[in-house]
Amino acid sequence: MRVRKLTLAAMALAAGLSLTACQNDDGTDETSAPPAASAPSSSDGGAGSAGPDQEGGNDSAGKTPNGTGGADGSGGTGEAAAKCRTGELEITATDATVGGDTEGTVAVDLKNGGGRACTLAGYAGVDLTTNAGTLSAERTGEQAPPIVLQDGENVTFGITYPINDTGGSGVRVTGLVVTPPNETESVTLDWPGGASLPASDSPGSPVKVGPMGSAGQGG
Repeated sequence: MRVRKLTLAAMALAAGLSLTACQNDDGTDETSAPPAASAPSSSDGGAGSAGPDQEGGNDSAGKTPNGTGGADGSGGTGEAAAKCRTGELEITATDATVGGDTEGTVAVDLKNGGGRACTLAGYAGVDLTTNAGTLSAERTGEQAPPIVLQDGENVTFGITYPINDTGGSGVRVTGLVVTPPNETESVTLDWPGGASLPASDSPGSPVKVGPMGSAGQGG
């Protein structure tokens, strides 16, 4: 009985080897997995294709706020506009306070008259001359992206200050000194706002200055 079992096992093994040999002869392996599907190419718009921001798409991050100039502020020339110099700018200040406001506002306008495009980036320096000394304005902290001014274009920023309604004489303002961003040469103007500021012992300056474009352009 043991011999018979061994014989049957040997026959089963031989049959299996014969079947494997037949499969190898015709090159077909029914147990092998089908080839994987190929991934779509980028030209098909599939997962491998680049989005508009990666291939020539429009990215507004490099544009100037007033819409002038190219992404580098060059107007498409590939050469960035140099900074605006104080001598190239016509700087004026006007009272922009609206009735009912709790604060006074002065709008300072800078017009490019230099005959070329130039760039203003950041905040201007603002100092008020008073009968008690010089009072420097503090920045509001708003973002200040660079602005490219073509020749003849202008941009405006705002100065806010507390209105003196205390009934006292307060601190009398005698003038306004404006220094364009990244410049050391200043321009002295008449102060068009309220004649005085309320006296205060609080630390810090009650006068605030906004970035370029913070007034006169929807700000």
